[in-house]
Amino acid sequence: MQALFKNIKGDRLIWAIVALLAILSFLPVYSAASNLAYKGGGSNTFTFFIKHFMHLFLGFAIMYGVHKIPYRYFRGLSLIMIPIVLVLLGVTMLQGTTIEGANASRWIQIPIVGMSFQTSTLASVVLMVYVARYMSKIKDKKITFKESILPLWIPVFLVLGLILPSNLSTAAIIFLMVTVLTFLGGYPIRYLFVIIGSGVLMLSLFVLVAKAFPEAMPNRVDTWMSRIESFSNGEDSEADYQIEKAKIAIASGGVKGLGPGKSRQKNFLPQSSSDFIFAIIIEEYGLIGGATIMVLYMWLLFRIVIAAQKSDTVFGKLLVLGVGLPIVFQALINMAVAVELFPVTGQTLPLISSGGTSIWMTCLAIGIILSVSAKREEIKEQENIEDNPLEILSETI
Repeated sequence: MQALFKNIKGDRLIWAIVALLAILSFLPVYSAASNLAYKGGGSNTFTFFIKHFMHLFLGFAIMYGVHKIPYRYFRGLSLIMIPIVLVLLGVTMLQGTTIEGANASRWIQIPIVGMSFQTSTLASVVLMVYVARYMSKIKDKKITFKESILPLWIPVFLVLGLILPSNLSTAAIIFLMVTVLTFLGGYPIRYLFVIIGSGVLMLSLFVLVAKAFPEAMPNRVDTWMSRIESFSNGEDSEADYQIEKAKIAIASGGVKGLGPGKSRQKNFLPQSSSDFIFAIIIEEYGLIGGATIMVLYMWLLFRIVIAAQKSDTVFGKLLVLGVGLPIVFQALINMAVAVELFPVTGQTLPLISSGGTSIWMTCLAIGIILSVSAKREEIKEQENIEDNPLEILSETI
């Protein structure tokens, strides 16, 4: 164990925050899994506990392995992975499977092991690395909008176009994060307005085509519009069943909560162990538990910004922000949905919600961040060695 900790590099506080979030996820997931066990025709929730543990174990293994890779290699890997991601998204759209009755093809089955994988989450991480690479490449260079269309925006819109039919919220979050990253990278604001306008226009055209030819391709336009209309009206209807139960759970929690495992709404709230896990946390651990989770994510955001600021290259800075900001933003969206500050999106709570793909890709992103901060530590250690008079003396003798 001591040897393992010795080999852990990078920002130790990020390691601690991620580990704490993972540890805190076990009891809520175990409690909420009773609903899944009941639907599965059994009563053994421990199976779901073990499954969640294995997802986290594999996630931390990914994070450990990735943080050992020098981050400069991710620059080239993003070029290789973009075509692979596009193929996977295309396969998912054509042959994707439906999970737990969801009317969308977001997952593909991994051969042999029989596990499902949500390709859009991998696409999100790869695309952010690709954009960080491009923005670092053109830093301090005068670039025209025409020059950036093919190398930057064509891959972005191809990825978004393949994700959009089945998952508007993920496509919207990716588009927003890409826009933020390009802005931070110094991309001209006037060009960004053109891109945002183009994105809104393409989305409008897609909705019109989907409404006019509903059988042309699988899509969830009716679901999006229903959720947005219900949220705008502020009226509870049958379509707002999830939000209604989530609000009941939150109201029942009070300040201290009902206690671990004592949630009542977990038996009625769909996706209680994933999309609406935050409502179960507040019901069982109260305002104190919910505030603790929020503080941890804010602390993670602070450490991500620190890691970016300390990076020795422009690519490192943009890479950390590109893969790190979406994690915290997704967490805020998930919590906002639970308290009805945002329409239902289907976004999970990173590192806490059950679900293998979400955990693995979050850990992949954290591993990349740790790789960047590990490089900074390596440079600092080298500088300390060079400044040590005894080391200098030993090299001259």
